[in-house]
Amino acid sequence: MIFRHPAFFLLLLLIPFIWTLAKRRQKLELPFSTFSCLEKRPWTLRMMLYKMLPCLRVLVLVLLITAMARPCHVSSDREFQTHGLDIMISLDLSGSMLAEDFQPENRIYVAKQEAVKFIQGRENDRIGLVVFAKKAFTQCPLTLDYRILIELLSELRVGMIADGTAIGMGIATAVNRLRDSDAKSKVLILITDGANNSGNIDPITAAELARTFDIKIYTIAVGRGGLVPFPIDDPLFGKRYVQANVEIDEMTLKRIADITGGLFFRARDPQSLSEIYEKINRLEKSEVKVKEYKSYKELFPIFLVPVLLLLLIDILFRQTVLLKVPKCNS
Repeated sequence: MIFRHPAFFLLLLLIPFIWTLAKRRQKLELPFSTFSCLEKRPWTLRMMLYKMLPCLRVLVLVLLITAMARPCHVSSDREFQTHGLDIMISLDLSGSMLAEDFQPENRIYVAKQEAVKFIQGRENDRIGLVVFAKKAFTQCPLTLDYRILIELLSELRVGMIADGTAIGMGIATAVNRLRDSDAKSKVLILITDGANNSGNIDPITAAELARTFDIKIYTIAVGRGGLVPFPIDDPLFGKRYVQANVEIDEMTLKRIADITGGLFFRARDPQSLSEIYEKINRLEKSEVKVKEYKSYKELFPIFLVPVLLLLLIDILFRQTVLLKVPKCNS
């Protein structure tokens, strides 16, 4: 509920003065030669009602001022015109993503967590997911159901696909999902930590294909590169760590981004990966136009009807049971 004319509530400041005036008018002063006819008598119901009359008039005034302030119940309806984006995330599931240079977690864990935050920060955009290692697959087509998308993302594990790094296939599979899109902007976020060593399509050719369909690619290289701690399940001693050399092909990733008009990022720790997603989030914004319609239901009768009833009661009482007629029996 809102009030269309709240300035009328300033009239409430007059109530103390009206109350004082009403109390003064209740006092009767008549000259009598003797007080014998005005002996003290017990309080009666009529006397109590008479004392309450000023309160009744103040209540009438409060309700009247509230009605004048035009209370309304507002209902609104919004019409959204959205020009969202279509975004595909292509995530590397090769064995090297188990490297634990993103302490205390490995690369794939951090990559998934930050992807979830990115998805949760979007609105009105269709987002899909492609995964690749030796081969590439669509884990989730373009969708607005972010809950399902996040569930599918959380289920990803290294080893689901034969080991390898088919960056070109990861791009091409995502392009195949985006090519028929009629969205204002089509974006591919490629996340990998290695160099292309598998697949039938090389990354540059896949990038040229993406450019043909006006798809912008943001490439993210995760990991420090060089010697990194890598877990190994030893049948005799259990899990242990070795220093493995993981090379990241930055030149190719930069070339992919340049060809499609995107950007290349290097994420050496979880914080930098989070900042990269935030930067992409700012760069790729959806256009949303909102038209809002409001309807008002007047509520002043709810306050005005009691005012009329209370005024009627006041008049009836004053002209009947509370009629003031001084009387003295000598």
